Amino acid sequence: METSNTEAERNMNFETIFVGRSNVGKSSLIRELFGVKVKVGKRPGVTLRPTHSQISDLLITDMPGFGFMSGVKDRKQDIVKDKIVHYIEDNAKRIKVGILVIDGPSFPEIVYRWDSREQIPIDVEMFYFLREVGIDTLIAANKMDKVKENECDPLLDEIAALLGLAPPWEKWKHLIAPVSAKKGYIKTLKVLLRDRLHEMKRDDLFKYV
Repeated sequence: METSNTEAERNMNFETIFVGRSNVGKSSLIRELFGVKVKVGKRPGVTLRPTHSQISDLLITDMPGFGFMSGVKDRKQDIVKDKIVHYIEDNAKRIKVGILVIDGPSFPEIVYRWDSREQIPIDVEMFYFLREVGIDTLIAANKMDKVKENECDPLLDEIAALLGLAPPWEKWKHLIAPVSAKKGYIKTLKVLLRDRLHEMKRDDLFKYV
């Protein structure tokens, strides 16, 4: 069920947000998980506001994509980042779960590129920020269908290490979910999300996830 931003936010106190770079598959993941259609911009960087969907009393929020966006000025990219941070800070009490979606195969290269400029990658910065404001944060490593089977574990070990989580990644299976929204392989993330709902005594929402 789709709702307008104003209607969806009214009187809601249970929210799940999806954050991540442009083109990492946030909208596709939401569609696969919840069966709701999320409006997306015609090109990366045009959406500055969160997009909401509501199921029962669960508010599902697709945050604008951040990071480098082709054809989008640096100033606008900074505005996007600032708006995301302010939204999360303003609504931290009702945001029960944050899902940081990354492009699994590309993540190490992106992080090393930022490191070479002696800058903290926005993905890593966002991961720590979400946890800092007290939001239970999951990592959805998307597009893993592009990775050969024997290369999956080494890649996930590297992703964990780059996020400051000492490998092997199996130690963090309660936080990291390898997925492929395009192929419909989302079971790992669905299980983690249901675990959170169960801990919050919200098993009634299982039928929507």
